[in-house]
Amino acid sequence: MSDYLVTLESAWIIKDVKSMDDAVSIAISEAGKRLNPSAKFVEIEAGMIACPFCEGELNTALVVAGTALVGLMLEMKVFRAESEEHAARIAKSVVGKALHDVPLKVQEVQEL
Repeated sequence: MSDYLVTLESAWIIKDVKSMDDAVSIAISEAGKRLNPSAKFVEIEAGMIACPFCEGELNTALVVAGTALVGLMLEMKVFRAESEEHAARIAKSVVGKALHDVPLKVQEVQEL
């Protein structure tokens, strides 16, 4: 059995925002509130993607008509899992219970 670092991607819809920075801050705050206290060991970061033209990093937030879609990255250490797939299932289960109705996708699983 090994230990793993599992990175999950999640999508948050935020209504009545004025800017992209506000949307990202609100999404991180809401995720933190919902993860505490049951899964307070999950690290939350704003998602970033690579620009296809300049290869620089871009924020994964979009604001249209006062409504934002924000991508967040959630990292969690999983201890004593049987395989990478098992670690991913454990992470999705733990995070999914705290963040019900939030779509989650496994981005990466690294053995520690």
